[in-house]
Amino acid sequence: MSVSPACAFLLLFCFGAVLSPAQSYLLQPCEPINETVSVEKEGCPKCLVFQTTICSGHCLTKEPVYKSPFSTIYQHVCTYRDVRYETVRLPDCPPGVDPHVTYPVALSCDCSLCTMDTSDCTIESLTPDFCMMQRDDFP
Repeated sequence: MSVSPACAFLLLFCFGAVLSPAQSYLLQPCEPINETVSVEKEGCPKCLVFQTTICSGHCLTKEPVYKSPFSTIYQHVCTYRDVRYETVRLPDCPPGVDPHVTYPVALSCDCSLCTMDTSDCTIESLTPDFCMMQRDDFP
């Protein structure tokens, strides 16, 4: 029995359309998670590595088949909805350099447009615990 290429494509398309939404339920939802992060500041010789809560997870996105120069496409990302700010003190900062760094702690998350104020909106970024300087783990 032979299947025409058009029929095979239609069959694969239908199977993929049914499977893709089902597979999306296996992905982690957009929610607060515990993560090891680092903070550093110009003038201080060490960065501080510690645990905090960040937003992470999957957000449904759509890619239009027809792209028009007159239409705007907005892709949603997992980002902060409600935050609390905490401050840590970097070790060994020289006199005259403020050793304090304030960072957001995720209380709740949402799939929305990326805001550069609180989120890393790049396609590929460094790991959250990456340090340019010598590491100092926070107890």
